[in-house]
Formats: sequence, C-alpha cells, structure tokens
Amino acid sequence: MRMVEQLTTNERESALAILIVMFIVGAVMTVTGRADAFGVHGAIVLLAALAGIFWIGSGYYAPEPSPERLSQYYDDPTKAGLLIAMGWAVVGMFVGDWVAWQLVNPNLAFDAGWSSFGRLRPVHTSGVIFGFGGNALIATSFYVMQRTCRARLPDQLTPWFVLLGYNLFCVIAATGYLMGVTQSKEYAEPEWYADIWLVIVWVVYFVLYMRTLARRKEPHIYVANWYYLAFILVVAMLHIVNNLAVPVSWTGVKSYSLFSGVQDAMTEWWYGHNAVAFFLTSGFLGMMYYYMPKRAERPIYSYRMSIISFWGITFFYMWAGSHHLHYTALPQWVQSLGVTFSVMLLVPSWVSAGNALMTLNGAWHKVRDDAVLRFMMVAAVFYGLTTFEGSFMAIRPVNSLSHYTDWTVGHVHAGALGWVAMITFGAIYASVPWLWKREAMYSARLVEAHFWLALGGTITYVFAMWNSGIIQGLMWRTYNENGTLAYSFTDSLVAMHPYYIARAIGGLMFLIGAIIGCYNIWMTIRTAPDVASEPTADHPIPAGAPALQPGE
Repeated sequence: MRMVEQLTTNERESALAILIVMFIVGAVMTVTGRADAFGVHGAIVLLAALAGIFWIGSGYYAPEPSPERLSQYYDDPTKAGLLIAMGWAVVGMFVGDWVAWQLVNPNLAFDAGWSSFGRLRPVHTSGVIFGFGGNALIATSFYVMQRTCRARLPDQLTPWFVLLGYNLFCVIAATGYLMGVTQSKEYAEPEWYADIWLVIVWVVYFVLYMRTLARRKEPHIYVANWYYLAFILVVAMLHIVNNLAVPVSWTGVKSYSLFSGVQDAMTEWWYGHNAVAFFLTSGFLGMMYYYMPKRAERPIYSYRMSIISFWGITFFYMWAGSHHLHYTALPQWVQSLGVTFSVMLLVPSWVSAGNALMTLNGAWHKVRDDAVLRFMMVAAVFYGLTTFEGSFMAIRPVNSLSHYTDWTVGHVHAGALGWVAMITFGAIYASVPWLWKREAMYSARLVEAHFWLALGGTITYVFAMWNSGIIQGLMWRTYNENGTLAYSFTDSLVAMHPYYIARAIGGLMFLIGAIIGCYNIWMTIRTAPDVASEPTADHPIPAGAPALQPGE
C-alpha cells in the first residue's frame, strides 16, 4: 500500500494504462493458447495484471504525495528487489541441489516429466543467475546510482515497472522450462514472447539509468556506475541478437532462429561468454566497487586501475566466446582469436581482483571481525582464481582435456558461488541495516554461520568437480595397446559417483546458508524501528547530502 500512496496521479494513470494493456494481451493469449504453454503464460500475465490493477486501484484516490519526498532517496524498489532476490536464491538453489541429487540417484525424478533433469536444470540456472543475481543487480544499482549521483530516481513508477516486469519474465521463463518449452539452444532461452517482453523492460531500465545520471548533482560519474551501465547496455545487445527468431504463429510458442549451423553456435557462444562478462562480471564488479570500500571505510586502492580494468574487460571479453568451440567446424583462426583474447583477459581481471584486495590494506582487522566484509573479500579472491582458470582452460591443449567434463562445471560454480553469490550476500547484508535503519543485522552469529556454510559448500562443490572432471577427461582419452578406448562411458560414470555425492552435499550446505540468510534478514526487518532514524554522515537520506567520495 505504501508504494501506491507514493505514486502521483499521473503515475497511477500510467500504471493503470500499462496494466490494462497487459490484461488484454494476457486474455488473448489465454483464449488462443488454451491449455498449452502459450495459454498458461497468458493466464500468468492476466493474473499479474489483475493483481496490479487491484493494487493501484485500491489507492487510486489517495492524496498526492508530499513534495518533501523529493529531498529523499527512493529506496522502496531496492528493498523489494533485495527480498525478491533472496527468495529466488532459495528456490534456485533448492532446484539446483535437487538435480545434483538426481545425478546421484536418477529415481529422484519421480517419473514426472516436469521433474526430469532436462527441465529442472534450466530452472536452476535461470533462477540463480537471473532471479537471484538479476534482482540483486537491479536493486543495488538503484541504491548505488542514487548515492553516487546524489540524485533521487526521476520517478516512482519506472523502477517498479523494471523490477516487477523483470520478475514476470523470470516466472514465465521458469514455468516454460517446466513445461518443456525453450528455443532448444545451449542456454535454453525462453519463448519468443518472453524475449520481447524482456527487451521492453530492459530498454526502460537503460533509460531510467540514463535519466538518473543526467540529473546527478555529483559531476563525477563514480566507477561503479560505469560497470552497472555496461551491464545494462551490453546485456540488451546480447539478448536481442542471440534471440532473433521468427515465430511460427502469433498464438503459439514455436519459433525458428535466424541463425543455423556453425553461425548459430558462434552467435550462441558470443552471447554465452559475454553474458558471463557483462551480467556475471561487470554488474557485480559495480557492486563490489561500491560496497567493499563503503563497508571497509577505505577508499579504493587505485581509481585509475578500476578504469583500466573496465576498458580492458569491455574490449577483450567481446572476442573470447569462440574458445568454447575448439575442435569444431568453426574456422581455426576464429578459435585462435578466442584463445588470444581469453589469455589477455587475465590482465584486466587480475587488476580488478588485486585492486579490491589492496583496498583492504589497513582494514584487515575488520575482515577478521566482520563476516559481511569477509564475504566480499572471499568474493574478490574467487574472482581472481576463476578468471585465471578461465584463461587457462581457453588454451586449446588444456581445453581438449577439460571440455565436456565436470571440470567446466567446477569452473562455472567457482565463479557463480565463490564470486557472484559471495559478493551479492555481502552487499545484501550491508544494505539491509542501512535501508531499514538498523545498527546491524539481527544476528552477527547467523551471518558468520552463513559465511562458513557458503565457503565450505563452495570448496566442497568445486574440488569435487575439479577431481571429477580431470578423471573424466583422462579416462575418455586413455587407449589400450590395440588402439581402442580403455574405458567405456559407463565406466567413467561409475567413477564419478562419489564426486557427485560430494557435489550434492556442497550444494546443500550452500542452500542451508541461504535459508539462514533469509531468516536473518527477515528478523532484521521485523525488529526495525517504525520511525526512520535521522540521516547520518555515512548513510545520508537527503539527496543533497555529501555523496561517497571517489578514491584515487
């Protein structure tokens, strides 16, 4: 209700217009699609529109919000985004651990089509990457952008449209996966109509960010905004190009990609690796460059290093995707180009990791005592380790051993759990007390428990997959004296079984940590004071208060 009361009359009318259009589209999809996935998704859109119309309508005649609100930051979308992110974290990690146990015991699929590994696996990946990670990026970008620009978001409606519209896309994608509906690509992209909706949401997000930057009172654009903006802009470009498709009809889910053969493979891995670059790297580096110095109360070790790293990552990453296609029909020179730029990527990546760790000089005692800061420190370490491993695995002889094995799975999760999730949990734990006006989290011991469960789960998972993958690669290339393979594929599966158990246990530890985090956040919010505290020097509320000073 509070959100509705803060909308102006014009914003309420605009929101109702958007929701009425969504209602009509959802109704048409439901009628034409009937019982198939198209109809189910139409019903979801219809219900979302109805809920929004009821929400806006219940406060339609509320008085105009006070002009005094314009002197304060608008943090309600950030609060909602962080809570939604934690919800997606638990859902996505639960499904991920479920499919990990399915690899230990396939009977856990329960003979139900929707519970098969092939359908649950993309629910896991999209849930944790786009649900958890995407919501955290959107929410923290709203928070960081306002503080570093010393400017309030330009309106109240647009950030809610971005946040809720993005989550509508996530729900449509996840339910589509359960029904077995994708574009049949490597990343199991959702349906064509979901892609169009995401483009609309993402363009609005980009415009919102630019409008806020244009209104800034701080002449300097802090480096975190560079990284967030690169994340927004390049992800839009990647999504549009990779998902160019022609639907068979406007009343069904089936579509045909504009690319085929080796061109489709190259486009897919240009998208895939740059999604890693600009979604899972650039956006979270923006998060790190704000929250780590703020939490450590230390300036960035070198502001120039952060800029050099930004341009290095932005340029080099664009050319690295072809290293996923060694020993394929892709031209040799394109493969070699991918190797070259992948190795060169080590320089800007380690510059960022080193810059983060050297920022903690003089604050290591805080890392020892503060589990929130320790989340961020460990994230920087894993970022450095994972980027080194990625450059190493791109080299053709190494790739011949690692490709198609669990080594790649271990590498991905070293980055996903050790880097992305750790920096996100650290940022959320730092933000919640600031946003809800608390001195600290409800329980420092629970934060500590979450940290050790997350770290233990990550190490267990990654080491299990490293061992599993290298053994797989060696078994698959071992020949006997007759020149035939010494081991069958089934032999390698039997050898992997204990490592799959270890992987599932590591994932379970990480999931338990996330559940503990949800409880701790909920208790922090429940015990928050009803009346907001006065602004402080560190966390000002008025938009004209001093902003975070850039560190040189």
